[in-house]
Amino acid sequence: MKLTLAKSAGFCYGVRRAVELADSTAKAGTPCVILGSIVHNMDVVRHLAQQGLRSVDCVDDVPGDGSVIIRSHGEGRAVYEQLREKGAQILDATCPSVKRIHELVLHAEEEGRQPVIIGTPDHPEVLAIAGWCCHPVVLENARALSEWLDEAENRRELPLTFVSQTTSTRKIWDECAEIAKKECTNANFFDTICGATSKRQEEAQRLAAESDAMVVIGDRKSSNTKRLAELCRELCSNVQLIERAEDLDMTCLRDLSNVGITAGASTPEWIIKEVYDKMSEEIMEIEKSFAELLEESIKTLNTGDKVTGTVVAITPTEIQVELGIKYPGYIPVDEFSDDPSIKIEEHVKVGDEIESYVMLVSDRDCMVKLSKKRLDMVKGWDEVEAAVEAKTVMDGIVTEENKGGIVVSVKGVRVFVPASQTGLPRDAEMSQMLKEKVRLRITEVNRARRRVVGSIRAVAAEERAAAAAKVWEEIEEGKRYAGTVKSLTSYGAFVDIGGVDGMVHISELSWSRIKHPSEVVSVGDAIEVYVISADKEKKKISLGVKDHGEDPWTKFTTTYEVGSVAEVKIVKLMTFGAFAEIVPGVDGLIHISQIADHRIEKPGDVLSEGQTVQAKITDIDMENKKVSLSIRALIEVAPTEEAEEEAVEEAPAEESTEA
Repeated sequence: MKLTLAKSAGFCYGVRRAVELADSTAKAGTPCVILGSIVHNMDVVRHLAQQGLRSVDCVDDVPGDGSVIIRSHGEGRAVYEQLREKGAQILDATCPSVKRIHELVLHAEEEGRQPVIIGTPDHPEVLAIAGWCCHPVVLENARALSEWLDEAENRRELPLTFVSQTTSTRKIWDECAEIAKKECTNANFFDTICGATSKRQEEAQRLAAESDAMVVIGDRKSSNTKRLAELCRELCSNVQLIERAEDLDMTCLRDLSNVGITAGASTPEWIIKEVYDKMSEEIMEIEKSFAELLEESIKTLNTGDKVTGTVVAITPTEIQVELGIKYPGYIPVDEFSDDPSIKIEEHVKVGDEIESYVMLVSDRDCMVKLSKKRLDMVKGWDEVEAAVEAKTVMDGIVTEENKGGIVVSVKGVRVFVPASQTGLPRDAEMSQMLKEKVRLRITEVNRARRRVVGSIRAVAAEERAAAAAKVWEEIEEGKRYAGTVKSLTSYGAFVDIGGVDGMVHISELSWSRIKHPSEVVSVGDAIEVYVISADKEKKKISLGVKDHGEDPWTKFTTTYEVGSVAEVKIVKLMTFGAFAEIVPGVDGLIHISQIADHRIEKPGDVLSEGQTVQAKITDIDMENKKVSLSIRALIEVAPTEEAEEEAVEEAPAEESTEA
């Protein structure tokens, strides 16, 4: 008989963390109780009880002056509040993957959404998740989901947030998600099935498909163990679910060629070994000794080792990694990348394999601290050295301002860029480049002294030259460009159109009369321009901004005619009169003799620039596009009209006198 043990059999990350916390607490002699069963395995519970850690069923049984361990399944918010009121010290062994679900449902309700938990309603983990909601909905499977949606007409339109029990099967989750995506109009989905659970289930099914019989070891009350057995039965007809070695029926295994063994997440190594010892008496050939497999599961790591693991959970502060050893690993977010703006979820997801560098192995905390960016740095040195020879352009993030320049992180390697090579003007603040993504060329590498020097300016100059060459190659009159205002003068604005600067004369910036370009644009503005002319030999480009398709003269002549009265804006005062804007782009002249109904020395005696007045259009020169205006014409109308009215009123009285 060939015996094969699934690699992921036994304690998962969350359970191992909880049991080791309880075990270390017992060894320290700290007065403590466990609220509920630490895991779904009575052998583990009895083992801890023998060390003085008893389990209690409710908060009332927790001593107020002692410590209490929260089991790996977690507890609801009310339990934490009650324990704090009692003054109990909380040792929280809740699985981090379960903690994440607590945060998800809590946040969902804060946003006005309805949490929907897919899982076994009476399972301790599910009860704890529901305990973080005010109005939870717990549904066991796709059928329960359909029935719940049918109970009320508006449920399909509700804002719903779906999460899953960590030990649920992929099949149940996928079926529920498929229904909700088809029928619900406002649903969010968070696949919270534990990565280690998925991996264990996949391995168990793969092993079941290749075996004549499967032995599944674990407590019969354990949800994940029961599901393992169910999944194995889908692919293998001979499946035994046992809790201890004495439950094993060897008569069903004799004369078989291949037997597979797997174990639930709450099953300790010593129980797996008991089962193995009993089976080994009957086995003639084994693929690998259990002792070797067990040794692999508890092997240690050293600082500086390179390891590969599977991502089992992602939290706002860390990435949790299953390493296949007795301790789980975690990568702090700031050890994932040098880029402070990076979004972790866009680069790694649960189930991915990830390489990292061992920073610290903590037997006290039962954890392995890992770093991806340090491993990237080791690889980065090789790439940086190669980049000098090949003159490769590399990408990096500016991480700090240094004396005389800045530091850029390239592939995890610190690269110094002197101030003269940053591309910034002299005396500019280097701090403005912090956290910017930049492109640079490596100019010097001294690995022994860990010194690397680079230049941003060199790359920028090359890229600008290449862009300029392309502009000159393709430029033509009338072509439009998206440009950036680089500088302003009294006569216009210089605009970068992609490596080449062109000049927009002040008269081409606006149809309105302006005194300075700053009235229309500022340095750094993004504007659309078109080419008026381009001299490739002299390397000069004249640009325009005004849309000549919208001729203001046409707008003026279709709106006004001789005799019309317009509200105009005084834009310029001269000795002989004042120019006034009628519509943007069309000015009219108010001669000094037409400003007032009496003699004035100069226009400024009556008018001021920026003032708005009413004026009458007295003449339009269509050929030369000139307009004459008069304020006096409107002033003179009023007395004439009053005189006529007075004459009409006085006429009857005169006739009466003559009579």
